[in-house]
Amino acid sequence: MATEPKPATSHTRQHNAAVMVPSDDADWERARRGLVAQHPSGQIEGPVGHAWDLTRYGFLDSPAAPDTVNPSLWRQAQLNAVHGLFEVAPGVWQARGYDLANVTFIAGANGWIVIDPLTSAACARACLDLANEHLGQRPVTAVLYTHPHVDHFGGVAGVTSEEDVRAGRCRVIAPEGFLAEAVSENLLAGPAMSRRVMYQVGLFLPPGPHGQVDAGLGKAVPFDRAGLIAPTEDVTHTGQELVVDGVRIVFQLTPGSEAPVEMNFLFPDHGWLCMAENCTHTMHNLVPIRGALVRDALGWSKYIGEAIELFADRAELCFASHHWPRWGREDVAHFLRLQRDLYRFLHDQALRLANEGLTPHEIAARVELSPELAAESHTRCYYGDVRHNVRAVYQRYLSWYDANPAHLDPQPPVESATRYVELMGGADRVVEQARASFDAGDYRWVVEVVNHVVFADPAHAAARELQADALEQLGYQQESAIFRNAYLTGAHELRTGSPPPLGARNALASALTIEQVFDAMAIRVDPDAAAGVDLTLNATISDAGPTDGQGAAGGATERWTFGISNRTLWAVAGRHSEAAAATITTGRATLIALYLGDTSVEQATAHGTLHTDGDQHSVAALYGLLVAPTPGFAIVEP
Repeated sequence: MATEPKPATSHTRQHNAAVMVPSDDADWERARRGLVAQHPSGQIEGPVGHAWDLTRYGFLDSPAAPDTVNPSLWRQAQLNAVHGLFEVAPGVWQARGYDLANVTFIAGANGWIVIDPLTSAACARACLDLANEHLGQRPVTAVLYTHPHVDHFGGVAGVTSEEDVRAGRCRVIAPEGFLAEAVSENLLAGPAMSRRVMYQVGLFLPPGPHGQVDAGLGKAVPFDRAGLIAPTEDVTHTGQELVVDGVRIVFQLTPGSEAPVEMNFLFPDHGWLCMAENCTHTMHNLVPIRGALVRDALGWSKYIGEAIELFADRAELCFASHHWPRWGREDVAHFLRLQRDLYRFLHDQALRLANEGLTPHEIAARVELSPELAAESHTRCYYGDVRHNVRAVYQRYLSWYDANPAHLDPQPPVESATRYVELMGGADRVVEQARASFDAGDYRWVVEVVNHVVFADPAHAAARELQADALEQLGYQQESAIFRNAYLTGAHELRTGSPPPLGARNALASALTIEQVFDAMAIRVDPDAAAGVDLTLNATISDAGPTDGQGAAGGATERWTFGISNRTLWAVAGRHSEAAAATITTGRATLIALYLGDTSVEQATAHGTLHTDGDQHSVAALYGLLVAPTPGFAIVEP
């Protein structure tokens, strides 16, 4: 089976030629405005090679889109390739194009106020170096996290240090609940989400006209591990005002919008409005295809409406942690209104049709952006997609189930596929008919029907090849960068196999609370191995207080009782049980290492980081019931 990408078919060329590309040339002026300097090479060294490499995107210099890329996405990819340090207002600079997100530098009285220090410490450090070189050396006196997605805090060690934060030389400010949410979204379903995100961002797709061209919100995801320094101050309510290094900031909390906790804020003395990731130059996801809790489209729209009421009459500049700013009070207000109406439109139309009895797939086939919304580039589907988002609205209110009992308890994929293929006359017959559909350009039908053959017989070479070819053509046609990445990654893996699994984000694991550690342990219990086990243990956990995200924690000590009952792991805080088979005494770091499998009970005991009073074999027995996840599991085949 050939592993190289294939050219666009005549049907794909025809599809892409008919795409209406946004004609707002002002985006180019906005994206390039205020350029101060650029990174000299576009290559940023990380711990293991290049954390960032813009030289891989030189192919975007071609003004015309190749026929393997939706021309509207090509335009967005070119805009996201505009990189450098930009002055967006006197006293405000942004470094854009050196990570998935932007980092913003505000000149305070004594140093830099840094907003959202990227995913990668290497990238954040390179951006700070660029600012210091061209704008004058300043210490970092404050860091603001707008929300707890990793591309907005993971690079914090590149702009400040735990030592400076603890010494009070740098404040770290975030919305209330930030620390818990920073790890919780990726905790219980973390291995599955880590695998799925490879499809969302096209992590292993080579950049190029036949591969990864963009990520919608930015160019790509850096190759670097994320870190975390805990906030020193919380923003607790809308209207709260802080003076940060001599600069006044008024905050608006927007929980449940683009993130579980998030905040917008205005610099009232200057008219600068930061909209975090609530308003960017794309339709966003109401649920990302990597997986997450479904976001509240109605609440999101209302928060943007509240921002308009609170700030629009004073906002001369609107910037965000992705893409380029907007300038001028009239343009800012127009931008915010359209963003508000975009999420309300998706919400209202999905529910209008649901209340007429349409199912999620029927709704996705019916809803299209209104002409007013479709005419604007910043409401187009470069990241989120109408089809996916209206399904998310349905799911939030009505669940995945469409009320048809035939769909209530379907067969698992392999069993269903085997029966369908048999019913349709066998694998060869299905592939023969599907190839005719491919030749007619009916690629969605091809991937639906040939998927049955691949799952019934993953070794069927002709089916794998046809499925890969159809997925590839669908990828070439997509305006959404993440839809493109998903389709092309599926094609790539059918041709070459699954990639090696990525390592866990241990820097984020170190920020787990003790309760979260026990919750994470519980989902690793092998129920067959735990049959008949009824076991209680006590734990005394030192240094169990609030973590800084780098492994260091406060001096608090917690007492826990935990154990196995009816093949589940339970845990209770604040007490010990007299019925416990043993009591362990250890620290947070060792408890986390035991959960991750980085150490064993025997090793921790030998190293003196775990002490057991009672039956040590019972402790080893409990941890022996935990099984590791399968991070590199198959997706486009069984």
